[in-house]
Amino acid sequence: MLKKMYFEGNLSNVINNLNGRKEDINKEVNESVEKIVNNVKNNGDKALIEYAKQFDGYMINNIEEIKVTKEEIEQGAKAVGENFIRILNRAKEQITEFHKNQIEKSWTIYKDNNVIMGQLVRPLKRIAVYVPGGTAAYPSTVLMNIIPAKLAGVKEIIMITPVKAGGKIPDVILAAAKVCGIEKIYKIGGAQAIAAVAYGTETIPKVDKIVGPGNIYVATAKKYVYGTVDIDMIAGPSEVLVIADEKANAKYIAADLMSQAEHDKLSSAILITTSEQIANEVNLEIERQIKYLKRKEIIEYSLTNFGAAIIVKSINEAFDVANEIAPEHLELLLEDPMSQLSKVYNAGSIFLGENSPEPLGDYMSGTNHVLPTSGTAKFYSSLGVYDFVKYSSFSYYPKEVLETFKEDVVEFANLEGLDAHANSIKVRF
Repeated sequence: MLKKMYFEGNLSNVINNLNGRKEDINKEVNESVEKIVNNVKNNGDKALIEYAKQFDGYMINNIEEIKVTKEEIEQGAKAVGENFIRILNRAKEQITEFHKNQIEKSWTIYKDNNVIMGQLVRPLKRIAVYVPGGTAAYPSTVLMNIIPAKLAGVKEIIMITPVKAGGKIPDVILAAAKVCGIEKIYKIGGAQAIAAVAYGTETIPKVDKIVGPGNIYVATAKKYVYGTVDIDMIAGPSEVLVIADEKANAKYIAADLMSQAEHDKLSSAILITTSEQIANEVNLEIERQIKYLKRKEIIEYSLTNFGAAIIVKSINEAFDVANEIAPEHLELLLEDPMSQLSKVYNAGSIFLGENSPEPLGDYMSGTNHVLPTSGTAKFYSSLGVYDFVKYSSFSYYPKEVLETFKEDVVEFANLEGLDAHANSIKVRF
């Protein structure tokens, strides 16, 4: 299942293979998205009604029908049952406990010469969370995107999610929204939903930022409107990388690799180990366990095309390889994983030890599962409270202190050829 590779100092074949997973945004997709976005921008609600019928088979007679009512939310929460509500609340508590440590405060420096400097931290006013629909429902997406925004102090959170014929949003999504205290939900999806919240319509207000995953049309639309609004990131196919020593449990490794491979055929699952025997045992375990899994075909395709077992000479070399790949999820199945944590430089989320599997992070560990993919963990971070605030710096200088800087600022400005800058200082003296 996993093709074995022996690391000889060159990762180009692995990196090229991973980059090959990216969905090409072809000319047809770009043109389609541009047309949809501009139509919504220019025609607002009228365009949304047209696209609901065209793409979702959802007939809207009145634009008010795209709004989810409080009754619908209550019914959805009731339908899932008390036990799932309990699970959602437990996950909410875990996610809140982790993310509340990311809350930042404004700060001020008062200097002896009466100069004052500082930074204001302010929450975004209004954001939109895109929750995918269609064949799958992801209540965890609701929690992971909304809880950090609430902790940041965002005043207004809008949820947009597509529906199919009949206009029904999955009960689990509505239940998650209720647990998070979200009441503004709109039954729209695709590029048209992104355009609606980016530019605003008669019914839907313009937001400051759009977060949440979606298909290639959603991702392309987010790229298109970036600059008009902020976005979280452009997420690629999911991936997991496991570093394992000779004492690791092959049964666990196989299960964890397949847990990511089942997302879709473009997912990647990679094992890096110092033990060829472990690599062999993992392949045997994959063959044994996969027989009982519903998404067997997807897993097989993913592992065959984008999976690998890389044999390295040492654990240090394993970390060198992992840091170059910069995986979305990194599992350290090592004898003493905490002692090795300092060797990790590039990873979205790190899971330490055999009892911290990646799926725990998807739902319940408290860490965020909105993560950088395709090597972007080299410069991107997981979604957090800091994604929903902005920073403004401020300074106050008395005239007698400004005078001590006068000559230097004037000379600096003149060196840059900006004499109006220099004049702004000189006229004060």
